[in-house]
Amino acid sequence: MLPEPIRKFIDAFSRLPSIGPRLATRLAFFLSGLDKNNLKELEDAFAGLKKIGRCPNCFFIKSGGHLCGICADPRREKNVIAIVEKETDLISLEKARVFRGNYLVLGELAESGTLTSVEKLRLEHLKERIKKELGDKAKEIIIALSPSTLGDFTAELIKNEFAGMSEKITRLGRGIPTGGEIEFADEETLKSALESRN
Repeated sequence: MLPEPIRKFIDAFSRLPSIGPRLATRLAFFLSGLDKNNLKELEDAFAGLKKIGRCPNCFFIKSGGHLCGICADPRREKNVIAIVEKETDLISLEKARVFRGNYLVLGELAESGTLTSVEKLRLEHLKERIKKELGDKAKEIIIALSPSTLGDFTAELIKNEFAGMSEKITRLGRGIPTGGEIEFADEETLKSALESRN
C-alpha cells in the first residue's frame, strides 16, 4: 500500500529513541510534502552527521581535529573529571557554566545494573589517562549520573573502580530529584547540584 521509500523511512526512523512507527509515519508524510530546497537542506544536515567523530579522550562528539573542543581547551582543569552517562548530560552541565574540568562520556547505562563492555572499556581508558597524564591520581572525580536506582548503583560500581585513583570521588548534590534526569534539569538546578556535590 505504501511506496517503498516511505516504508524504508518508517522502518529506519521508528528505531530511533522516542520515535515509534506512528511518529515515523507522520514524519515521512510531512517530509514527503516539502519542496526540493527544504529536502536538500535536510539531506545536507544528515550528510554532515557522517563527519562527526568521537573524541579519543572523553568520547564526546567532535568535528575535525584530534580532540573535542573541551579536551583541547588548555584552560580546563585536566585533573578534575566528571563522568556522565550521555552527551546530552555533558551539554546540560556545560550550560550551567560552573564546571571547568574534563569529562568522560560513559554511554547509556545497562538496565541489568552491570557495566557493559563499552562502559568497562571507557572506564579503563580513563584509568590509563589518570596514570599517564595525572601521575596516577586525579584531584577529583565527579560521578555525574542521574539520581535514579540505576544511576546510584552504577555510581557505586564506578566509585569502587576508582578507589585510590583520586583525592576525592563525589556525586552531584541532590538538587536533582530522585528519578530525575540530568538532561532535563534546568541550569540553576545543575549549578546547585555541582556546587553541593559530596
